[in-house]
Amino acid sequence: MKSIEANGYTVFFNKNGYTSLNHYITQKNYSTIFIISDTNSNEKCLPKFLPLLETDKSIEIIEIESGETEKNIATCVEIWTILTELGADRKSLLLNIGGGVITDIGGFIASTFKRGIDFINIPTTLLAMVDASIGGKNGVDLGNLKNQIGVINVPKMVVIDTDFLTTLPQNEMRSGLAEMLKHGLIFDKNYWNEFKDLSQKDFADFDQLIHRSVEIKNEIVLQDPTENGIRKALNFGHTLGHAIESYFLENENKKTLLHGEAIAIGMILESFISWKKQLLSEDEFNEIKSTLNSIFEIIHFEENDLQPILDLLIHDKKNENGEIQFALLDGIGKTRFNQKSDNELITQAFENYKS
Repeated sequence: MKSIEANGYTVFFNKNGYTSLNHYITQKNYSTIFIISDTNSNEKCLPKFLPLLETDKSIEIIEIESGETEKNIATCVEIWTILTELGADRKSLLLNIGGGVITDIGGFIASTFKRGIDFINIPTTLLAMVDASIGGKNGVDLGNLKNQIGVINVPKMVVIDTDFLTTLPQNEMRSGLAEMLKHGLIFDKNYWNEFKDLSQKDFADFDQLIHRSVEIKNEIVLQDPTENGIRKALNFGHTLGHAIESYFLENENKKTLLHGEAIAIGMILESFISWKKQLLSEDEFNEIKSTLNSIFEIIHFEENDLQPILDLLIHDKKNENGEIQFALLDGIGKTRFNQKSDNELITQAFENYKS
């Protein structure tokens, strides 16, 4: 697959990615190379990756537990301390090998250690390939609040090897699929239509769908790197989705949702709001709802779940002057951002989701 030129870095794919990575490391003459991975990627992905890494530099592997609960400042302090003890300097390189938690936290650690060292993302999950590793957003959660602490800082390159997807369970694949569906809904109706019948797709088709998803996100980010305008469209489904994800994460009586599972719910809810604001037709809303419900499990909400989720909305990063900001659909393939919705309409959206 053809590489994609992003804002100050390049996204490389499959075999070409390793060739480019090895050439880059040789040219830059780094002092040491550090790898951040989690228990899953360490077990399933590093055995493939390490033999393809051509370097005579010292390599140190720093492993953390897998899962969103590790994406916090305490983990950063632990890794900053390890880097210091192992003699990392300004000429060290950090390779982030794993899913979205690893690319998010690894980019943040690199961006802040000694005021910034180089890092490269090697995403190993579908979610990280099409979303988390692209665009330069790095950061950690603050308690159960998603991505409250962070920076925008781009990697030196991204290497996407789709062979890593063979290590993923189906729920992780669906989690990444949510972001791909979102890219179609906000930017490219034809791309959305590709997902109407996934049973007709084979793995070769999926490579091209991944490539197009990265293209879409990159096209948006190139226009608005710091999220002052069109990049806000990427938040479709995330205002309510993040609140739901945070609520389920902190509530011991709830099953923890993967990011894409929460975002799929958020997209249905925010599509309902788009319909009720006459931005989306009823047929388009029903199409979105039925397609997403055919892929993702329908989650049960109790009556007393709603208010805590509404309370979490105030912490959303997009909010301005105390008002909750939504990115809504303006028909399939287009968006309007900086949209508002009152709690009554949000409540109606949850009622519709449950019906």
